[in-house]
Amino acid sequence: MNLIKRREFTLLILIIIQILLITLRAPRFFNISNFRDILDDTAILFMVAIGQMLVILTSGIDLSVASSLAFSGMSVALLNQYHPEISVFIILFLSIIIGFILGSFNGLLVAYGNIPPIITTLGTMSIYRGLVFVLSKGTWVSAHEMTDSFRLFPRIHVFGISSLLIISLVVIILFSIFLYYTRTGREIYGVGGNITAAQYVGINLRKIRYLVFALGGGICGLSGFLWVARYASAQSDTAIGFELQTIAACVIGGTSIAGGSGSIMGVVLGALFLGIIKNALPVINVSPFWQMFIQGFIIIVAIIINTVMSQRNQQLILKKREL
Repeated sequence: MNLIKRREFTLLILIIIQILLITLRAPRFFNISNFRDILDDTAILFMVAIGQMLVILTSGIDLSVASSLAFSGMSVALLNQYHPEISVFIILFLSIIIGFILGSFNGLLVAYGNIPPIITTLGTMSIYRGLVFVLSKGTWVSAHEMTDSFRLFPRIHVFGISSLLIISLVVIILFSIFLYYTRTGREIYGVGGNITAAQYVGINLRKIRYLVFALGGGICGLSGFLWVARYASAQSDTAIGFELQTIAACVIGGTSIAGGSGSIMGVVLGALFLGIIKNALPVINVSPFWQMFIQGFIIIVAIIINTVMSQRNQQLILKKREL
């Protein structure tokens, strides 16, 4: 736990340095309104990265999160278009169910079909994205085809905080409680930390592997509704490449790709790190042609620093044990 706290503290310092450097270049960047916008822009990444983290903790990876998000979002957008009488809360619930079903399919293939997660989700990534095209027939749902309650739902503010950010905070809190204070949460860490030991103590590996994909899918379903409602548009190419951002947020936040190690707060800070970069580059007048290169370069540097710090901390722990 001390190691995790050190990693989170290091990332927090990097974020503060990042903000100060950007503010020196563009003083208008440092204001409450802008930070509120950054949090709103990053809220969906917070949630989907947590779903990705659950899978990575078990030594897996989910490349289909963006496609699951897109299919769920397109499904409920079309439902809202053709049946505007349906309550937005029912639509939100249905979106979660759709994502859960997609995630469950991944989980069944991995847990009971014994197909490696990267192969499974590489295939379902294309399947789910193809289903978006089939469902929409290549068209898209625009703002004027959505009801006001659907389109404005993420923009509702309570005490100055958007409902989008409130929902993401609820997801963060619920999954923090789930991972740290329930037996199943501890079993998820156990499966990724030492699979042989997990089997000896009686952990149901298939159940855990299925569960992390199903829960991650449910988060993607929720995020799909929030995505199309926030941007008032459901398109066939919604969230393309978003899966890479979720993986980057996890790795930057200290989640071990080998599994068994990571924290939700670290993932949230990793996502915030990426969100600040994304919002800052246009503000400091960086050419769009350079923005993707710079984002990738900064991510690599952050990962290297994170890895070096992790190795150093591990060496210190080993030395203490020897003493």
